[in-house]
Amino acid sequence: MQWQIIAVLLLYLAAMFFIGVWGARLTTRARGRFLEEYFLGGRGMGGFVLAMTLTTTYISAGSFIAGPGAAYSMGLGWVLLAMTQLSVGYLVLAILGKRFAIVARKIKAVTVVDFLKERYGIKTLVLLSSLGILAFFVAAITVQFIGGARLFQSVTGYPYETALFIFAGVVVLYVTVGGFRAVVFTDTVQGVIMFAGTALLLLAVFTYGGGVSSVMHKLATINPELITPFGPGNFLAVPWIMSFWVLVGFGVIGLPQVAVRGMAYKDTRAMHQAMVIGTIFTGFLMLGMHLAGAVGPAVYPGIKVADTVIPELTKLTMSPWLAGVFLSAPLAAIMSTVSSQLLVLSSTICKDLYLNYLNPRAEERMLTRLGLIITGVTGVLVLALSYHPPRLLVWLNLFALAGLETTFLWPTLLGLYWRRANAPGAIASIIVGTGTYIVFNTYWVRPFGTHTIILPLALSLAVFVAVSHFTPPPAAETIRRFWGR
Repeated sequence: MQWQIIAVLLLYLAAMFFIGVWGARLTTRARGRFLEEYFLGGRGMGGFVLAMTLTTTYISAGSFIAGPGAAYSMGLGWVLLAMTQLSVGYLVLAILGKRFAIVARKIKAVTVVDFLKERYGIKTLVLLSSLGILAFFVAAITVQFIGGARLFQSVTGYPYETALFIFAGVVVLYVTVGGFRAVVFTDTVQGVIMFAGTALLLLAVFTYGGGVSSVMHKLATINPELITPFGPGNFLAVPWIMSFWVLVGFGVIGLPQVAVRGMAYKDTRAMHQAMVIGTIFTGFLMLGMHLAGAVGPAVYPGIKVADTVIPELTKLTMSPWLAGVFLSAPLAAIMSTVSSQLLVLSSTICKDLYLNYLNPRAEERMLTRLGLIITGVTGVLVLALSYHPPRLLVWLNLFALAGLETTFLWPTLLGLYWRRANAPGAIASIIVGTGTYIVFNTYWVRPFGTHTIILPLALSLAVFVAVSHFTPPPAAETIRRFWGR
C-alpha cells in the first residue's frame, strides 16, 4: 500500500468537503429562496462553470472506470464507440437552449419534474416521472458508489467495504451540507483535474509502453481483433455502434441531472461559451480515458477485474505522488456525477412528491430540514445497495442511463417545442417507453442488431404523437403561459 497516493486522495476528499461547507454558507444566506438556491444555485452559472458542471455531471464512473474497463476487453472499437458522446454538451444546450431556461424561470421550475407538472398540468405525470427517477437513479448512483469504492480499493488495498464507506461518506456529507452550489464549485475544480489527469495518464502509458508504435504492435500480437473497429467476435457491429449514439448522444437531453443544468445558467453568453468549452473537454476526456483502457492489455496484461484498469495503469506508470494527483481525476468524475444525481433524487422526493402530495403548504424551514435529511438518507440507502457489485459496471450504468431517457426524453422535448403535446400523450409515452425498454432489455437485447433503447424510444414517440392527436389539446392557459399567446 503506497501511503503517498492515499495521502493525496485524502487531502482531495478533505478539500471537497470544505468546498461543500463553503457552499452551505452561501445557501443559507439566500433567505426565502431555499429550493432555488439549494437545487439550482440561484440560476447564476457563468460559461466556464456551466461547461465544467455539465461535462463532469455526465462524465462519471462510466467514463473513468466502466468505459475504460470495457475498452480493455473490447479494444480500440470501444474508443470509437465512446467518441459518439463528443456532442453531448453541445446538444443539450443547443436543443434545450434559451427556451428551457426562459420557461423554467417563468414558471419557477426548480426540477425537470416541475417543468412537466406545469406543462401538462396533471399529478399522475408527476408521480410517474418521479417513480422513474427513483427507480433508475438508484441504479445510477449505485454505479458511482461502486466505481468510487473500487478505485479506493485498488489504490489502497483496503477491503471493498471499507473503501465504500470512505468514498460514500465524504460525497453524501458535502452534497447534504452544501447543495447545488457545493456541487457546482466542486464540479469546476474536478473538471480541471480530470482534464490534466487524462493528459498525464496518456503520456505516462505510452511512454511506459515504449511509444505508440510499440504499444499498438503488442496489442495486435495479443489479439488482432483488439485493433479493429468491431472488437473481438465482431461484438461492436455497425448497427449497434450507430444506435449507441442515440443512447449516449441525443438521448442525454432527457437525463434530468443534465437537463437541469439548462435551467441554471446566467445568460445567453454563458450558454454559448459552455457549448464550445464543454465540447472540447468532453472530446478530450472521452478519447484519453478510453484509449488508455484500450491499450491497457499491451502495457499491463492480465488485469482480472477490467474496471480497475485505470487505477492499475496509474500505479504502474506514475510515481506515487503523481499517481495520487492523477487518481483524483476518476475520483472527481465519480464524485461530481453522484453528487448531482443525489441532488436530483433528493429534489424529486422533497419538491416533487412531498410538496405536491403530502404538504403543499410546507414552510421553508421544514423544506430546508427535509432536503438535508432526504439527501443524507438516500445516500445511506444507496450505500447499502452497493455492497454486492456486479463484475462489469458498464452494463448497469447503461441500463440506468437508458431507463431515464425512455422516461423523460419525449415528455421534456415535445413539451418544450410541440404545442399539441398533452398529458395523455406524455403518460402513454412514459408507460410504453419504460415498459418496453425493461422487457426488451430482458428478452430482446439487440433488436435488429441495434442497441436496446432504439425500439422503446421509437415506440414511445409514436404513442406520444398518436395519443396527443386523438385526445383533447392542452388548455389555452397552458399554451399562453408557454408560448405567450
